[in-house]
Amino acid sequence: MFRLRHLSLALLFTLSTTAHVTHAEGVKGGVINVAMVGEPPTLDPMLSTADLVGTITQHFFETLYTFDDAWKITPLLAAGMPTISDDGKTYTIPLRQDVTFQDGQPMTAKDVLASLQRWENVASRGRQTGKIIDSISAPDDHTLQIQLKQAYAPLLALLAMNNSAAVIMPATQTQETPLSHFIGTGPYQLKSHQPDQYIQLTRYDGYRSLDGKSDGYGGARKQYLDEIRFVPVPDPNTRVEGAVAGQFQYADALPVESYDKLKNGVDKPEILKPFGWPVMVMNTKQGLTANLKIRQAIQAALAPQDMLTAAFGSPSFFTTDGAMYPQGNIWHTQAGTDPYKPMGDTAKAQTLLKEANYQGQPLRILTSRQYEFHYKLAQVAQAYLEAAGFKVKLDVQEWASLTQNRANPERWDIYISHSPFLPEPSLTGIMADSAPGWWSSDKKHAALEAFNRETDPQKRVALWANVQKAIYEDVPIFKVGNFNALYAQSPKLQGVTPSPWPYFWNAWLTK
Repeated sequence: MFRLRHLSLALLFTLSTTAHVTHAEGVKGGVINVAMVGEPPTLDPMLSTADLVGTITQHFFETLYTFDDAWKITPLLAAGMPTISDDGKTYTIPLRQDVTFQDGQPMTAKDVLASLQRWENVASRGRQTGKIIDSISAPDDHTLQIQLKQAYAPLLALLAMNNSAAVIMPATQTQETPLSHFIGTGPYQLKSHQPDQYIQLTRYDGYRSLDGKSDGYGGARKQYLDEIRFVPVPDPNTRVEGAVAGQFQYADALPVESYDKLKNGVDKPEILKPFGWPVMVMNTKQGLTANLKIRQAIQAALAPQDMLTAAFGSPSFFTTDGAMYPQGNIWHTQAGTDPYKPMGDTAKAQTLLKEANYQGQPLRILTSRQYEFHYKLAQVAQAYLEAAGFKVKLDVQEWASLTQNRANPERWDIYISHSPFLPEPSLTGIMADSAPGWWSSDKKHAALEAFNRETDPQKRVALWANVQKAIYEDVPIFKVGNFNALYAQSPKLQGVTPSPWPYFWNAWLTK
């Protein structure tokens, strides 16, 4: 099994959830079953910010850029890093000339242009970026040019992200929304999708890998496995039992209390540390939580220490921390975090509720049991919110349903989710006004625009503190704390690098 090492935090795009792993040469052949938390809401990676969608579709769709093992931007379908004008507004991107789609057609700038135009229209990250883009053009078959209205530091990170993703597809396919055909450039292709049973991917024999070594999500992508099957397994205990029995070669998002049981099974437990942060997202658009005083009351009422203890048990799996990034990360700051109280402040919450003229309307919280810790967080949150005077209604849904229903502001006041620590803060969902929660305020826009327009890395670090302050003052979310993730992997499965969105190119099975 492969263990994480500490990554250098001196670089801008740096996290501590992945590691560069040196593998022996792999063996071709074999099929793996990967147990996921449920059926994805879509296989169109532009239409969803769900990690589940990005994890699966990154195997058959690719982006112009991706992240290496130090979370720096590296080319994927682009032939190199862009040439950027002195004013930071013009990006000229060379395109690889050896890439074919899985229907055998060569990738050209026409396809890339159509794909990015679709991304601007249908993806939340694309719409976020589209406000800054003046034009996108294709000067020739192997060059793309993006003209911005102003300098925009997160552009390449947004083009590299694997959910709400700027994936490249044939120009003819971009006319479909949602997609009914799934033709990408990746090392594996979609062979069959049997909803609630499996998603079957097979090797794409026409794939042209980058030369050299594998490097995080970048570098060479080897196709050792014949087939990858992503199996939706909504019940976390069933994922555990399947891992213990050797039914799954990889099982994701496992309850932390199963660690000891997994140690005695066929598949062995592994921990991603620190993985990310659980979050309660507020509906700022309409309903009860559109009222800032109500959101402040929720912020005061919640007790993250007890919530995290219920969700993760041992302190070895969590830390109470209100900062958006953990200590040691380049983006870490405590700016604005005074309202974060590990044991909450019930009296303050009650006062804020009176000031808000709360009349006992149900506070509707969407949660799911596929991620069991989401449900446990919701249960403890309910108790503390009711102690403060709220009437709470928990709405427990399948994860795919929740990710669809959160797009409708009439159906919820809070939904519970989580995120890895992303290499670029502007990738965080709430930074887009169109993301569910619909956080939009003058305070946010002023802080975020200054942060995004600055291209000097050290100056951006200082400006990030103002964005974090705006988050705590407007309360579009409640960050519960930091947590470590547990997964299980068969000792026979080799070549897998621990990562927040697990990938299985470069993976193989020992004989």
